[in-house]
Amino acid sequence: MTAPDAAGPGSVIPVPVVLDCDPGHDDAVAILLAVASPAVDLRAVTTTFGNCSVEDATRNALRVLTLVGAHDVPVGAGAAGPLRGEAALGNYVHGVSGLDGPAMPEPAFAARPEGAVAVLAEAVSSADRPVTVVATGPITNVATLLTEHPGIAGSIAEVVFMGGSTERGNHTPTAEFNTFADPEALDVVLRSGLPVRMVGLNLTHQALATPDVVARMLALDTAVGRTCAEWMGFFGSSYRALWEFEAPPVHDPCTIAALVRPGLLTWREAFVAVELEGRWTRGTTVVDLHHRYPDPPNARVAMTLDAEGFWDLVLDAVDRLGG
Repeated sequence: MTAPDAAGPGSVIPVPVVLDCDPGHDDAVAILLAVASPAVDLRAVTTTFGNCSVEDATRNALRVLTLVGAHDVPVGAGAAGPLRGEAALGNYVHGVSGLDGPAMPEPAFAARPEGAVAVLAEAVSSADRPVTVVATGPITNVATLLTEHPGIAGSIAEVVFMGGSTERGNHTPTAEFNTFADPEALDVVLRSGLPVRMVGLNLTHQALATPDVVARMLALDTAVGRTCAEWMGFFGSSYRALWEFEAPPVHDPCTIAALVRPGLLTWREAFVAVELEGRWTRGTTVVDLHHRYPDPPNARVAMTLDAEGFWDLVLDAVDRLGG
């Protein structure tokens, strides 16, 4: 689904995208940005455990799409847990529902019965050009897609994932939540040979929803703007209590921003691995920025963000969606 190009004359050739997510307040903003942008052809939204149970994540994705009238986007429910071990959930950040805060509409349509992997496979294989896979939760569904449909890699342009860090973690001192939740799945993706871009905490901690940003959301005086502001209020209270942030970092829409306006982010090529066994470090991303290992680069790692340009982009998207 695409929106009209308000930037001026000329056509936009949108990037075909599937968004695998676990909404989550920041995932919800990523969905809004993908729906609103004329640079994105959102071919499907699939869900996974992560910020909440997969059942809640699916309901939340349907509610967000209902909020903006995007009933034509196929939704598929996916993994309830990781490839190995028990599911870790982030309700301690996002609340009982995974999207606590403002009242939301009930879903106006249902998820597809065949589930996430089948929805992803159909969306990717039916496109007229390679599709970008964006993952903003544990990357279990994407790893399963590559394992169960090995020939589909030729129809994938790249995988852009929110996860990991070049620095410290958040779920543990060294591991970011998404990579901790299913490191085996991330290992599958990193070893797949596909082009991979990593948008980690070192980048997303630059995307802070400051009081000025929230005020701009409210000033739009629309249902979507007010909803986003209330999301940031709940999300922000969690970040103040848990990590002493004055404003919450809105991680997931950074992945979509990288596609819509590439100049907002800078990148470094690096070898990236994920720790699978460490007693204290499981799920930690090892990012070799200085070529200390003999392994060649297998990912592009996001390093800096033009935060002002990022929020201009997000707020323009929210304004387009109105309501």
